[in-house]
Amino acid sequence: MKTKTLTTLHLRKSIGRSPCRGTFLLIPLAIATFGLTLIFNPVAAHAEPFGFNLVPASDPIAACLPDAVARVTVFPREEIRGVDTVELRAHGLRPNTTFAVFLTEMPVPPFGAVQYIGDFTTNAHGTGSVRVDAIIDEAFAFNNITGVRTDLNHVVFWFADPADDEDCVPGSPPTPFDGDGEAGVAAMSSKNFLPGAPLP
Repeated sequence: MKTKTLTTLHLRKSIGRSPCRGTFLLIPLAIATFGLTLIFNPVAAHAEPFGFNLVPASDPIAACLPDAVARVTVFPREEIRGVDTVELRAHGLRPNTTFAVFLTEMPVPPFGAVQYIGDFTTNAHGTGSVRVDAIIDEAFAFNNITGVRTDLNHVVFWFADPADDEDCVPGSPPTPFDGDGEAGVAAMSSKNFLPGAPLP
């Protein structure tokens, strides 16, 4: 018993005197703690970006813009920065044309509750993009009169100018989906996720 006690005491004193031995013991402990933090921290686990594609919002648009492609990427950062970031990149659209981007309740008419989050203008090659900081992952609309809360789990963008969709949908009436209250038809949407939605 005496020998065991002295050996234990000697080891403790040696660790206390030797910075190297103490470091060797602390490094695995720090790594293990960091790993557990990543596993059990919901913010860290939920912070991974995710993306999805949009498709032409209607058959006339699909026929008119057969090469249209749009990709949405969401960076969930609300828990860390107070806002998420959404990035939309598109090509194969009409050149030099502005589009208005919305979060929506539904990706098809009548679209339900919507939130205007930004717009973008394509270049001479029909390519454009926009990056917006907003609440995306948990976006919702709330009617304080009726008490109804509506999740905004879809993305749709419209021709911002009602004249810009005439080549695709001649004679279409203006829609209200732009800051000035007049827009064209929906160009691309997340209707490919129905009956589900791309946003949580």
